[in-house]
Amino acid sequence: MAVKYIALQQEKNCVTAREIAENYNLPYELVSKVLQQLTRYNVINSVQGKKGGYRLSKIPKAISLIEVIAAVEPNYQITNCMKEDSSTKDCEHFNCCMIRNPLMKIQNEIDKLFK
Repeated sequence: MAVKYIALQQEKNCVTAREIAENYNLPYELVSKVLQQLTRYNVINSVQGKKGGYRLSKIPKAISLIEVIAAVEPNYQITNCMKEDSSTKDCEHFNCCMIRNPLMKIQNEIDKLFK
């Protein structure tokens, strides 16, 4: 919601966390943390100063949903074994699992859908 709000407010130079929180009736602290994550993942830029706030890091069409999801939920995979750094320590059935490959196909389709 924050990214959409910022995109819709492009005529403004910046949008504040408080403005987004008030607009969506959300706790300021939650919105602030989400905006920090989005900044860390370069989805949005933070501008310091009296007229500071947040703005998109690129044009709205260039921001994919997968970028936003990855910023706020870095481990959005269906299961832990879908992570790139997963291994046998994550699951005792890792090497002989019969559902991991089908789940990986589903995960890949989800990723394609959000791009």
